[in-house]
Amino acid sequence: MAATTPIEKKRYGITAEGISVDEYTLTNNDGLIATIISYGGIITSLRIPDRDGILANVVLGFDNLRDYETKSPYFGCIVGRYANRIAKGRFSLDGEEYVLPVNNGPNTLHGGSKGFDKRVWKTRQITKSDGIGLELTYHSADGEEGFPGNLDAKVVYTLSDDNVLRIRYRATTDKPTVVNMTNHSYFNLAGEGAGSIDNHILTIDADQYTPDDADLIPTGEIADVEGTPFDFRTPRAIGAELRSNHPQMVIGRGYDHCWVLNRPAPTDRALIMAALVHEPRSGRMMEVWTTEPGIQFYSGNFLDGTICGASGRAYRQGDALALETQHYPDSPNRPQFPSPVLRPGEVYDSTTEYRFSTD
Repeated sequence: MAATTPIEKKRYGITAEGISVDEYTLTNNDGLIATIISYGGIITSLRIPDRDGILANVVLGFDNLRDYETKSPYFGCIVGRYANRIAKGRFSLDGEEYVLPVNNGPNTLHGGSKGFDKRVWKTRQITKSDGIGLELTYHSADGEEGFPGNLDAKVVYTLSDDNVLRIRYRATTDKPTVVNMTNHSYFNLAGEGAGSIDNHILTIDADQYTPDDADLIPTGEIADVEGTPFDFRTPRAIGAELRSNHPQMVIGRGYDHCWVLNRPAPTDRALIMAALVHEPRSGRMMEVWTTEPGIQFYSGNFLDGTICGASGRAYRQGDALALETQHYPDSPNRPQFPSPVLRPGEVYDSTTEYRFSTD
């Protein structure tokens, strides 16, 4: 049965450029509440019940637009055109080199200086057979942030009554380009501002991961997780080896790596469960399902206490985790990785689901 509670819409704010931003609140028949704004398609709040039915917001974020514009480390947003890092802000496609803005050391991160996270998206409320939804669309012009092709992107958030938040990404182009979109929500299943995620129990269905160099760019190696802090094939506490002296943990200041999801073949696009997170005190559980080949697990390493969120509490290192479903970092420069190339006549089509429950 589809959710029956209508979507609530209200004005959220005005950007520094004078563009109006709206807020949409989606509520399902079980009481789960997702709040999304048209600026960056940001999930500003996601209220889910614990084992006793008590709701809490489980994503980090702010209570005002200005902080999202000026302070946000990608809280809750749509990331694109290319999520994660592209080495030295350059890639070649069909013999032509493209130069992108460098905004993360020597690299391009999350689409450049003004990626999809900093754009105001057009919105449309929709009702689907399996829930209520919000459709967001954005036209990215040829050459925007250095990327080739006029890209028409569409992202649909759907909230179902079985407590699934589904995100479907689609895009088309008029010129060969690269596309890799994801959502960058920071989760703490104990509640926003609740402190460390050390006790969260994580499972990732991956036998391998992509080691990084000192600039957090994949070396090109696909390494086994066996015998390393990266082995989450069986449930383990995030804090168990978060402060390990393993060279890759030192490079990342914790976890900030891409896991190669277990699939029958790199081209397989079935929806699979990539990860499971369990917070023992509240009993909240979150499954992450995706059609993507990889998932970036980030343990909030660069939260340094200088940002205060909606609760008024400071966010510190290790206070949240991101599980970003995506192609591997720097894939445009790594022909051995699954290809992120989109050509005219093709449709970029990617789905991720966050499935919530309790123990």
